[in-house]
Amino acid sequence: MRGLLLIPLLAITWAMPAGAEGDVELGPVTHAATRKECGACHMAFQPGLLPAASWRQIMSGLARHFGEDASLEPAKAADIEQYLVGHAGQGDGAVLRITEQRWFLREHRHIATTIWARPDIKTRSNCAACHPAAERGVFEDD
Repeated sequence: MRGLLLIPLLAITWAMPAGAEGDVELGPVTHAATRKECGACHMAFQPGLLPAASWRQIMSGLARHFGEDASLEPAKAADIEQYLVGHAGQGDGAVLRITEQRWFLREHRHIATTIWARPDIKTRSNCAACHPAAERGVFEDD
């Protein structure tokens, strides 16, 4: 019976990035092309925030990247994808948005809807609005 209780706990632990549940430190994006290309439009998100399957889907659909055309030359896209997939985290590979991953929803369950709508935040993917060190990969619970 004890073994059966461990299965849900292990599933929850596996479905979150390393260190979730409190302060999370994933480190900065260290790949220059990822920092440059992704960071040109939004924060270059740490690969550990999504699983490999999600990164593969995102990179294969850059012409339709969340409503924008983020197309890159094939060699550059392949280089970035290799970095993202090689440093990916855990989670639901069918979910493309970091903000829709179970660990994200659990970590932010206490945030009121009105907070997300504030002009200085605007969107759930604006990590730096609440986590000043987000670009360095530090997501502290304050």
